[in-house]
Amino acid sequence: MGMPSVMVLPLLIVFAAGAYYIYNEVMQFMSKSVVRNKVVVITDAVSGLGAECAQLFHKAGARLILCGTNWDKLESLYESLTTDADPSETFAPKLVILDFSDMDSMEDVVAEVMECYGYVDTLICNSSMKLKAPVQSVSLELDRNIMDINYFGPSTLAKGLLPTMISRRSGHIVLVSSIQGKLAVPFRSSYAASKHAAQAFFDCLRAEVEEYGIIVSTISHTFINASDPPPVVEPAPKTNALLEYINNQLTHGVRPPVLANEIMQTVNRKRKEVVLAHPIPRVALYLRSLFPPFLFAVLAAGVKDSVLAEQMQ
Repeated sequence: MGMPSVMVLPLLIVFAAGAYYIYNEVMQFMSKSVVRNKVVVITDAVSGLGAECAQLFHKAGARLILCGTNWDKLESLYESLTTDADPSETFAPKLVILDFSDMDSMEDVVAEVMECYGYVDTLICNSSMKLKAPVQSVSLELDRNIMDINYFGPSTLAKGLLPTMISRRSGHIVLVSSIQGKLAVPFRSSYAASKHAAQAFFDCLRAEVEEYGIIVSTISHTFINASDPPPVVEPAPKTNALLEYINNQLTHGVRPPVLANEIMQTVNRKRKEVVLAHPIPRVALYLRSLFPPFLFAVLAAGVKDSVLAEQMQ
């Protein structure tokens, strides 16, 4: 006797859900096996995303080198990782002070990182400085500071670690970037410029080092949402509806655990480019390439509406 047709769809859904669960479990296991015993450098390890990555890679058995600007916070992270950890399964992390705003210290930082194990398997460039302001209000000093932290710092560190990767013909460099490295929106000129520069640098680097077996990955995401959902507020003056919707999507952030897991999967699968964004930002990326005048008009109209709304308040 045949199966009733009404049962086919629910069974297919259950089967697909089961297959997806098994696939994720297998990929999680493979990710852990790939990074075990590997030397992994994480910059800005004390940030929300950095700490999530540190937890994930530590549990997977990686030999971590954790970098940050604050020694007390690094020690606190060290304690959280090593407390109750199994020494037969994990390695105690090594700590290095790294401040991308102090470019004069980069040579010493590279030397200190190399002294830890003599080589690096994976570099995760996670540091970032954000800014939202009109172009005319941003000083040249602030422009340079953002470029140091978001561009010159990661590129200099990557270049410093590159010679040993080339000599070993192995390595993986991961740039945790932003979708604004591909799509610029108003009032984020310095931030978007630094992310565009970093994106271009690591795209070029990817092609140059492929012959040495070195993988270069970029992960472009919407902003990292590490805070609790904001409280309900009074509705703001009505603005351009389409731009408001796009901005809401652009600022609908990704949670640190989700992004950390994506970084682990990127290292495991050796992906070269990942875009972690909702549909609207993805559509905006296509509009930027295929119909730029339309996107420019929407963004410009949104700026005019936001100025008008401020004047009405």
